[in-house]
Amino acid sequence: MTPLLSTFYFGSVEHYRLLAVHPRVVIDIGEHYERQSYRTRTSIHGPNGRQDLQVPISRTSGTRMPMRSVGLSYAETWPQQHVHAIRSAYGQTPWFIHYIAEIEMVVLKKYERLAELDLATMRLGMKWLGLNTDVIVSEEYVAVAPLPVVSPPTVATDNRQPTPDNYADLRSTFHPKKPLPPTIAQVPPYPQVFADRHGFVGRLSIVDLVCNCGPEARSILAMKKV
Repeated sequence: MTPLLSTFYFGSVEHYRLLAVHPRVVIDIGEHYERQSYRTRTSIHGPNGRQDLQVPISRTSGTRMPMRSVGLSYAETWPQQHVHAIRSAYGQTPWFIHYIAEIEMVVLKKYERLAELDLATMRLGMKWLGLNTDVIVSEEYVAVAPLPVVSPPTVATDNRQPTPDNYADLRSTFHPKKPLPPTIAQVPPYPQVFADRHGFVGRLSIVDLVCNCGPEARSILAMKKV
């Protein structure tokens, strides 16, 4: 089945495990924005343990908006704060120097829409891992039934489209505050720079995996949890 996902800011290691095992996924930016989700946060592992990096948005409180229309707020210097937090967390990791320039380039760039930032960070994660997954971005809400997905023709690499009855709809269940959906296996423990203080911390950002494990990151995604 084709995974149907919300956008995500960098994304957890489990997001990329999913991308690695499916030839294509659909990302819905026509769905309504949801607070406290992967859309605006990613988690890193610093000297004091887990730390959530959250992206502030610009919208009228209480107003429901499709993800494609949600703007970003730059009233605070959150991009610089995120880069500083990543530097503090991973500056001593073996592979940090290989990734920080691209992290800074993507995070410090100014975007108009949240979806643009999320997709830029996702593409960066895919580049690090060498993933060629066909990502279809739908500007319209994807109704699992009975309507088919509507996606911009310039995004899909061919004319094949998933049908409504073969989606694995993970938009509401793949959430940082919920257990992993049963169709998604947790990534097994891997070396982390602060494991001696906090033990292994799971379900973190792809930034954590690549900074700690470098080119071994993709093979770790394929491992089964013991």
